[in-house]
Amino acid sequence: MENFTLIDLFAGAGGLSEGLQSVGFHSLYANEIKDIYAQTYALNHPETVVDSRDIRLVDATEVRLKLGIEKGELSLLAGGPPCQGFSINAPKRDSTDARNHLFREFIRFVDEFEPKAVLIENVPGLVSYEGGATLHAILLELENHGYNADVRILYAPHFGVPQTRWRTIIIGMRETDDVSKAFPFPIHEAPLRVNFTSRFNGRNIVSLPTEIKLSKFISVKDAIDDLPILKSGELGEEIKPYRFESQNDFQRLMRIGSKGAINHEAAKLSNINLDRLSHIPVGGNWTNIPDDLLPKGMQKARRSDHTKRYGRVDPNGLASTILTKCDPHWGAYFHYEQQRTFTVREAARIQTFRDTFKFVGARVEQYEQVGNAVPPFLAAAIGRSIISALSFTSKTEEFANVI
Repeated sequence: MENFTLIDLFAGAGGLSEGLQSVGFHSLYANEIKDIYAQTYALNHPETVVDSRDIRLVDATEVRLKLGIEKGELSLLAGGPPCQGFSINAPKRDSTDARNHLFREFIRFVDEFEPKAVLIENVPGLVSYEGGATLHAILLELENHGYNADVRILYAPHFGVPQTRWRTIIIGMRETDDVSKAFPFPIHEAPLRVNFTSRFNGRNIVSLPTEIKLSKFISVKDAIDDLPILKSGELGEEIKPYRFESQNDFQRLMRIGSKGAINHEAAKLSNINLDRLSHIPVGGNWTNIPDDLLPKGMQKARRSDHTKRYGRVDPNGLASTILTKCDPHWGAYFHYEQQRTFTVREAARIQTFRDTFKFVGARVEQYEQVGNAVPPFLAAAIGRSIISALSFTSKTEEFANVI
C-alpha cells in the first residue's frame, strides 16, 4: 500500500490533518503560529513534528532535510491562510492586510517540496474578494509553479457534518490535466441556502449532489444527544460518562476509543440570558424574547433580521456554523432541551472531532480552536478523493511505462 505523506501549514488545532489522517495520510510536519493551538495539535498527533514559529521565519529547505525526504516525494502539502482577511463576515476586507498574502508562504513550501498535490482551504468570501482577483492570483501562482489547479465550494453537511458550513477548496496536481477527480461528490442530501458569490470564471463552483437518492444529513440530535446532561455553569468531572449507549453510526464513530466525554463543561449563563432562554422554544430565536428583555441594540431590529441570534437549535435540523465562541448573541447556540449553550465537546462533535481529541488551554481558547478548524469529516472526504486521484495518476504512469 502506498504511503501517503502530508504537511499541514496554518494547521490550527489539527482538524484538516485529523480528517486526512483518518483516510490514509501520514502527517510529517505541521506549522501553527498560535502556541496553544500547536499544543493541541501536538497532543493529538504525537508522531508529527509540530512547529509554532512564524512561517515567514521558517527555512523550508531545513524542514525538508530534517524530514529526510527528497523533492517530489511528498504526497500532499495542505493548509490555508487565516480566514479573517477574506471572510464575507469580516467588518473590513483590506488588500493591505498582510494575512491576505500568506498564501505566498505556502507557495514557498510548494517550491521546496514539489509535492504531488496541494490543497488550500478558505472561506467562500475568497471567491468574491477583490472581484475574484485574489483567487485568480492563487490559481495562476500554482500554474506557474507546475500545478494544474481548480476550485470548488463545498457544503459540509453533504459530507456528514451537522452544521451549515461552507469552505472554498483549491486543489492542484502536478501529473494530471483533469483535477476534477480530486474533488469529492456529496454523499448526503441537506437543506442549503447560498448567500455568497458562487460563480467564478463564468461557472458555478458550488459542488451540488448529482445523485437523486442520497442518505439524509446528520442532525444535531444525531450528533450530540448521547452526551451528558449539564446545567448552566456545571463543570463536573474531567471525564463524564455518556447518557446511554450510542444511538447511531455517527455517535459510535465519535466514541471509538473514548472512556467518556472530555472538554464537556457548561459555560455559566447570566441571569438575563437565562431569562431570555426561558422564552425561546425549540427552533425559536430572539423574536420570541419579550422586547424589554432584548439587548438595547436589538429592540428596534426588524423581525426578519438576525434570525439565528439567541436561537435554540432544532434538534432535527442542522446547527448554525460553529464560530470561535458559542455566544447566543451571534447564533443558534442554545441547546435544544437543556438550559445552556453548547459545550466545547458538543461544538467539537458538531465539527466532527472524535471524543478522544482533547483541546487544551482555557475554555475560551478551546472554543476558538474548535470554531477555526476544518471539520475532519469534510477533510476526510477531500482526502479520499485526492488519494483516488493520486492513485489513478500513479497507475496511469505505470501503464505508460509498460507500453
